[in-house]
Amino acid sequence: MNSVMEIFDERSAFSFEVFPPKTDVGMEKLCGKGGVLEQLYTLNPDYISCTYGAGGTNVGKNLEVLDKIVQDGKTVGVTHFTCIGNTKEGIREQLQNYLDHGINHMLALRGDLPFGWTGTGGDLHYATELVKFARKEFGDKFTIAVAGSPEGHIQCRSLEADIAFLKQKQDNGADYIMTQLCWDMDQFRYWMDAIRAAGIWMPVDVGIMPILDQKATINMALSRNGCVMPRALSEIISKNWIFPDPFTGDKGETDALCAQKKEDFKKAGIEYTINQIDEYRACGINGIHLYALNKFDDVAYIAKEAGLLDLV
Repeated sequence: MNSVMEIFDERSAFSFEVFPPKTDVGMEKLCGKGGVLEQLYTLNPDYISCTYGAGGTNVGKNLEVLDKIVQDGKTVGVTHFTCIGNTKEGIREQLQNYLDHGINHMLALRGDLPFGWTGTGGDLHYATELVKFARKEFGDKFTIAVAGSPEGHIQCRSLEADIAFLKQKQDNGADYIMTQLCWDMDQFRYWMDAIRAAGIWMPVDVGIMPILDQKATINMALSRNGCVMPRALSEIISKNWIFPDPFTGDKGETDALCAQKKEDFKKAGIEYTINQIDEYRACGINGIHLYALNKFDDVAYIAKEAGLLDLV
């Protein structure tokens, strides 16, 4: 399989993110015969990335998913990789293991800290250090992606500092950027101008979370990233709000009304996602990285309607 960087040289890229399931049933649904991975291949993605559990958990399942992608030979497999709770020796061994399995693309991350942790609990403390270490140990054997935060990382002191760290990742040998969730298009355009002005030339692959479920959307925005929610997205949530509480079994409304609101939210959310992809592509980005959420039908519809399947 070609390096993802070769694709960026030729055209816009199109890819998916999946996560390693915690159960055998989930693994069968994703990796089994006729499962979600095999369905995603039919859309000819340039690569499929697989996340790493928080705190470096579920690494075994991450490798299982990527082994399936490599063995099937339909697309490039990209592993997420974090610094959490790991020694330099452990990181060296794990990265070598990925190479031995034919996995030579990685997204280098600090990683989300487990609850109560104040640091990584390992030898490396930041993604900048991980990029530098991987380049020193393995040279050009890995294609290395790094995370970019258009609104600034939630734990970074300022957007300017965040951009300076991103430049450092490039200086340390990173190849391209995979962005964090961002719905604020004005902020994204500002960030694109700012990183280019700072001398960051790496291709930008934009991470898109399909808006399908109200709870997941709010949880991802507020608890994980501190994202700005544009008025149009807030209106979709407000119009389909389930009273008194959408997140518990305590419903003030009938089951039928709740089901209808969930369906209406999903329909409006899909339309919102398609429109946002159009806006992103007008910004001169290098690719769209769609979070598949280990499902097929909805992301296939979004990819088709947004014209992403015409890229390949």
